[in-house]
Amino acid sequence: MSDHFDLVIIGAGPGGYVAALHGAQLGGKVALIEKSHLGGACLNYGCIPSKALLASAELMHQLRSSGDLGVEVFGEVKADWEKIQSRKDRIIAGQRSGLNSLLLGRKVSVLKGVASLNGPGKIQLRCEDGSMREILAAYVIVAVGSSPARVPGWPADADRVCTSDEALHWRTLPRKLLVVGGGVIGCELACAFHPLGVQVTIVEMLPRLLPQMDGQISTTLEKIFAARGIRCLPGTRIETMQLTDRGVVATLSGGETVESDRVLVATGRRPATDNLGLESAGLALDRGFLRVNYKMETPVARHYCIGDANGRCLLAHAASAQGTVAAENALGHARTMEGPVPSCVYTFPEIGSVGMTTEEARAVGVPFFAGTFPLRFLGKSQAAGHAEGFVKVLKHRETGQLLGVHMLGHNATECIAVAGAMLHQQVSVEEVAGVIFAHPTMSEGIKEACEDALHAAIHAPPRKIQRMAATV
Repeated sequence: MSDHFDLVIIGAGPGGYVAALHGAQLGGKVALIEKSHLGGACLNYGCIPSKALLASAELMHQLRSSGDLGVEVFGEVKADWEKIQSRKDRIIAGQRSGLNSLLLGRKVSVLKGVASLNGPGKIQLRCEDGSMREILAAYVIVAVGSSPARVPGWPADADRVCTSDEALHWRTLPRKLLVVGGGVIGCELACAFHPLGVQVTIVEMLPRLLPQMDGQISTTLEKIFAARGIRCLPGTRIETMQLTDRGVVATLSGGETVESDRVLVATGRRPATDNLGLESAGLALDRGFLRVNYKMETPVARHYCIGDANGRCLLAHAASAQGTVAAENALGHARTMEGPVPSCVYTFPEIGSVGMTTEEARAVGVPFFAGTFPLRFLGKSQAAGHAEGFVKVLKHRETGQLLGVHMLGHNATECIAVAGAMLHQQVSVEEVAGVIFAHPTMSEGIKEACEDALHAAIHAPPRKIQRMAATV
């Protein structure tokens, strides 16, 4: 006996559960299959647990400089790692419960077990009790996400050579931590562990941290980290890694050896598309990804793929947006996914970025002009004690159109939303500069940077214009 659904989603991460909820909103009979916990990697091993740890770490960081704000803290201030972890676990459990209630309220059938395709529109489900169940779907959405990449040949001891999956749920903290990879995950977790008393070294193979971000953001963050005591080694490779009685010893490309209690491998993520039976439905992988068009359609009719598994943008909010698009197309409402996707890094200070970076504009030959504004000039940043960072905007030199906005500073991940909305509307820098921003706020930096791009920043020193003498 087979169960029939209008829409079946494999994977209950931020893409899958949003697709399920929206599909139910549109009137579809929907099933959502998950082999582990609701919320996927984002809720259980990524976005939410890391932000919970970062909140505790940032508070410790702020307490160390509270005297600057006239607040004296007497006695020893120390972090209770067990309580920090317990708080994180409660947050995750609460979010899972909330998701379950939402799905029940929309009458989505949540099926626990391991799913694989068994032909077009046919799903074979191995349930938790070991029994097998066949499910038929008019439309299928693959939303299986990704998992941390591991380096072949490195020690397989997950207690000492770990990924973010393990690190976010450590029951004890290491004294010394080597972070391999200076991307978003590596920088966030370095920032989370260092204020809690962990000695952190970051090794990044490429020339700078956060290589996908605007270069000015990367170099500024590296200076901030170094000033705090986080050792950053960009342009460095790990040649060998060995376990010892006391921990792990890594040999670097320059010949230096680094001893640590644990190693955090943060070298990226790989799509979790293995063992899905995709070939039975005529679906083929491209370097592990299931490629799609702007409707999230695979080359096989009635089969969609969203989130990390399609390789378009490995971000939770991108997966959610793609889930909405796929559900609408599956249930008869034509929709494409276009427009800018913001990127956020939850270090302190935070980073928000959307649109073209300086490096991307140069690579494709787009004529641009950059306007910048140091956040220390803002009244809010000084009053709140968060003067680090800046805002940078890119303006098309010929059309004046806004090309990109990049912000390093307090609440940058909140402020970047307004920039994303304006980029989505394809507005000019002049139009952004004409918007009235509330005062005092950190978001005023966006307006000021746009004004700087127009050589008209109010709260920054005037730009020096070099005049070249004419040659005869």
